[in-house]
Amino acid sequence: MPKKSEKKTEKKPEEKPAEKLSQGEYEKKVIELAKAGITSEKIGEQLRRQGIHPKEYEKKISDILRKENLYTAPDVRNVEIKLENLKKHFEKNRQDKKALKNREKIFGNLSKLRKYYAGKE
Repeated sequence: MPKKSEKKTEKKPEEKPAEKLSQGEYEKKVIELAKAGITSEKIGEQLRRQGIHPKEYEKKISDILRKENLYTAPDVRNVEIKLENLKKHFEKNRQDKKALKNREKIFGNLSKLRKYYAGKE
């Protein structure tokens, strides 16, 4: 039986380093993943798993997606999802007054975020 200090460590499967892509190929790959419905954060994770490190390229993933009009701010997207879920809940549970109050509060947050990101672009 192993001692407490001797913990079993699992090794992650090592990934083969991919060949370095050109800037154009990198951008095409990012756009392809975005059109598949993957968020900018998840695109970065997938590329790293494939051995492609976004830091090695000139443009950020978000900049590439903005150029193609595929970028949505993660803050806004998450608040929109939360608002949709609350709307569905409130339709089923009309007596839930806390949900009504939270829905109004989240809607206010969403409008603030949209104003903020509209001014930024």
